[in-house]
Amino acid sequence: MAILLAPMEGLLDFALRDVLTRVGGISLCVSEFIRVTDSVLPERVFFRVVPELAHGSRTPAGVPVRPQLLGSDAACLADNAARLATLGPAGIDLNFGCPARIVNRHGGGAALLKDPEQLHHIVAAVRRALPTGLVLSAKMRLGFDDDSRAEDCARAIAAGGADELVVHARTKAQAYRPPAYWERIADVCAAVTIPVVANGEIWTVDDARRCVQASGCTNLMLGRGMVADPGLALAVLADQGATLAAGAADDPQGAPGVAGVAGDPATMPASVSATTTGIPRMGITRPGWPELRPLLLYFWQLNLAHIDARARAGRMKQWLNFLRRVYPEAEQAFTALRTVSDARVMQAWLHEHLGTPPDTAPGQDVQPGRHMPMADAAPSRTDVIGA
Repeated sequence: MAILLAPMEGLLDFALRDVLTRVGGISLCVSEFIRVTDSVLPERVFFRVVPELAHGSRTPAGVPVRPQLLGSDAACLADNAARLATLGPAGIDLNFGCPARIVNRHGGGAALLKDPEQLHHIVAAVRRALPTGLVLSAKMRLGFDDDSRAEDCARAIAAGGADELVVHARTKAQAYRPPAYWERIADVCAAVTIPVVANGEIWTVDDARRCVQASGCTNLMLGRGMVADPGLALAVLADQGATLAAGAADDPQGAPGVAGVAGDPATMPASVSATTTGIPRMGITRPGWPELRPLLLYFWQLNLAHIDARARAGRMKQWLNFLRRVYPEAEQAFTALRTVSDARVMQAWLHEHLGTPPDTAPGQDVQPGRHMPMADAAPSRTDVIGA
């Protein structure tokens, strides 16, 4: 079984990818979308969104990160994919599922699901632009207003040359409202021959079990559920009697159902070694609150180092807001910090209640790359776009 970490604009940036992949259970990450409009982006844009590109396209725990492109112009997407391919990504993903109005208004994301022919045109153009062997995947919803063309869209994507397809089991119109229609993913699976990964509304082990049964998929993509419960992937693997498939630092060679995840840990740069100073990497048992505390402090240290001062407190509260679904201690922390906007006040509280920050030696894998994302303001939970 393979478990993928979903792209979530406004939430799952390099810092949270770093933390969650240290916990374990994730085979592959897909990045937040890189918006493509009418020109070829400079390299610094790709590195800003996916700083892991500077280290073999892997998180510090050794998990591959696949950059995602979003746009509606086939030729421009193809040109940008070709540029991105020179940076050594762990494949390239195309976004056909974003429900944001501003994206859809410009014909991108889920809006493309109204036109299967254009989907095919985009995928085929990008496929032609990529070197042989580089994985091309796509993420779609069941449709825009309804799911009547889900199979047509999937067939168009597959025929265009995609190696793998992730399906979020809701339409754009359904947004993130429960339930997710996992049984419709089974229909998509029957319509194509490429691997299909199920996504949407997987918050618990029981959700994962029912999704596997309803969709017929053995591979899952987790988003908000993994942010709320960082041990969810490990728990799902244990429940399914599965071991981590591709992408893990221990054995990243070609897992079933995860297209083209490959690489040899022996050839990874030292900066992505799974061994770190003072930063725990679990990967065996589901973490409780004591195990999460150093990771929360580590996440805070990453924010201090790489996020604009005005956004730091908001980023920490955003994660605590998700964690309180599972951890009572996170509820207590969120309540105590809810009105705090000063990073110095937050840091004092975190150190008092969570302990001393992890010992992170300069120059080690805490630094994912020389190009770091900056934020002007922390997004609220309603700003999050993702799985």
